[in-house]
Amino acid sequence: MTSRIPRDSRLRLVRPRPLAAAPRAMNQQRSRRPAPRPPEGTPAPAELARMARSGLAGAARVARWADAALGPGRGSATAAGKATLSGATAEWAAGELGLTPAQVRADWDTARLAGLVEVHGDTARPGWRLRAWNRDDSAVLRGWVALFDAWSLAHPEPEGHEPATVGEVVSAMPQVLSFLQLSAGPVPVPQLLDLLQQRVTELRTERCEVDYAPHSADTAHPGSDTGPEPALRSARPAPVEPGAADAPLAPLLEWALRALAAVGALTYGEGQATLTPLGSWAVWVKLEQICVAAQSPAGNIEQGAEDMLRGCAQLRPNAARAEYRAWLAARPVAGAVTELLDAARGEDALLRGLAFEALRAVGAPAEPEVRAVLGEPTLRPYALLWLAEHDGADPEDAHEVLTRDEATWLWVDTAAAVADHGEAPLLVRHLESAVQPTVPALLDEVRAVGHPRTVQVLVALAAAHPDPALAKAVRRAAFQVHTGG
Repeated sequence: MTSRIPRDSRLRLVRPRPLAAAPRAMNQQRSRRPAPRPPEGTPAPAELARMARSGLAGAARVARWADAALGPGRGSATAAGKATLSGATAEWAAGELGLTPAQVRADWDTARLAGLVEVHGDTARPGWRLRAWNRDDSAVLRGWVALFDAWSLAHPEPEGHEPATVGEVVSAMPQVLSFLQLSAGPVPVPQLLDLLQQRVTELRTERCEVDYAPHSADTAHPGSDTGPEPALRSARPAPVEPGAADAPLAPLLEWALRALAAVGALTYGEGQATLTPLGSWAVWVKLEQICVAAQSPAGNIEQGAEDMLRGCAQLRPNAARAEYRAWLAARPVAGAVTELLDAARGEDALLRGLAFEALRAVGAPAEPEVRAVLGEPTLRPYALLWLAEHDGADPEDAHEVLTRDEATWLWVDTAAAVADHGEAPLLVRHLESAVQPTVPALLDEVRAVGHPRTVQVLVALAAAHPDPALAKAVRRAAFQVHTGG
């Protein structure tokens, strides 16, 4: 006989978790890899962040003033709707902050380069780093590194120099900075100048274009060599005489050292230069990134976006992010973003979620492309979450930008990824991320949302769930969707 005693239904979901946690379900049981440790003597991240906050205090002050005075919430940090401060606005800020207009403009430019102010087309608005400035040390350090990377923009080169030579010096400075970092102490400027000259010479040699076109005999001078060998000899760079290029490079090296000193990367004076703790740490970070790019843990750097994402599916989130950064570092940003979005348009839901995780490593340069896919139903929920986090929303709260249908569609898409690539317990736990309070409500909305993988997801969930009553209800829903009911 069966019992007729009423009992509580088990068709009720546990407390919902933020939807943003669902795509990470595949990576929760992987072993951790030890993170590389900075050189001995490097200050703790909290101390480095304190130094960065001190160096960027003026930029943060101007960014906060713009946020408060020029219309918070209106999507623009300038009165005239431009990304640069007008003369009237600079005067206004100078009067309220006790600065000169020139100081306001300099701090505003620094804020833009550090990501405290973000430029979107012809408008600017407060960046997410400004929101996290007082509570997130990593955001502060990333902001300072962004300024460090843009040192040549923060302090333009002196006039009277060939743009090509300036570009060569900028390209050669990473090697100079690496030498300073390895030296771990003061280095005489003449030694740096010699290193700069060697690196510039290497760059010029790498750009050497050899004319392989055959030379006809009637164009050759009597008694001269003919054939390809003379062309090769004439194309080789002439030996650089000692001191020949020192004169034009010396003032540019001084400009570079003073610019790097101005952003807080080194100290320069008395004929020598020394990296600051912040500068030494930043150069170490860059060297680590180069090593990761050259020897990425999973060897995905030479793969296309789809194969790279499949390789990252087996990694922990931090290791996957390192792989994304290595892959992105080897490609132009625009092409990389296009590749990732193309991979996201495929049938594999796991790759869709991972593609947008990789786009988070791209940051602001990906915004126009991500915003352009909002009209594609398959990508829209992912794009909305990406844009919400990019605009400063907490990742745990970003799901609030989704409508109920969009959240349900994303739940089914993520469940498809778990069903295809995960284990049964992960699919059962995925129920916790649904926005609906009960399973019947979830099934009703899943049937209505029209995801192409609905039947497969429900069948897999019914097979995986240990509760017979719930599994039966899910199987019934799968049959109804399959038959068009």
